[in-house]
Amino acid sequence: MPCTRPNLETHRPNHHLEVSNEQFINDMEKGGFPPNLFTHEAHIRLAWLYLNQFDEKVAIEKTCHTIQNFNQLHGDGTKFHLTLTVASVKVVQHFKKKSKATTFIEFINENPRLIQAFQSLVLKHYGSNPLTIENAKTEYVAPGLLPFD
Repeated sequence: MPCTRPNLETHRPNHHLEVSNEQFINDMEKGGFPPNLFTHEAHIRLAWLYLNQFDEKVAIEKTCHTIQNFNQLHGDGTKFHLTLTVASVKVVQHFKKKSKATTFIEFINENPRLIQAFQSLVLKHYGSNPLTIENAKTEYVAPGLLPFD
């Protein structure tokens, strides 16, 4: 029996890593990625992939646009948080600059704090939870404690 590639139209992945990088970005940008698989780790992957293709400014714009659009398509449009999204791309960029990883799996294995202790990484910059900062949901608020490099 010949091996065939699974058709995502009939085979839905159980984890975001079951989808190639190209397919992941394409599905995210078009809104076709399964919402239940868009986890924190998938957010980090999206930022990492865009940072591999674009400079930080463009990666931030694309990450924000893609997640905001995805939120509009699959939610009530209220979950997107601009400051937290920008901060997450900047945190990923910080770790990416020091990384030798060539794949996302290598990257998160080198930097497990991005998955396991992300909130504490953000709090080092902000001091308080950015979710509680007035206007931070719709406007980027720079960190008050430690600027991103």
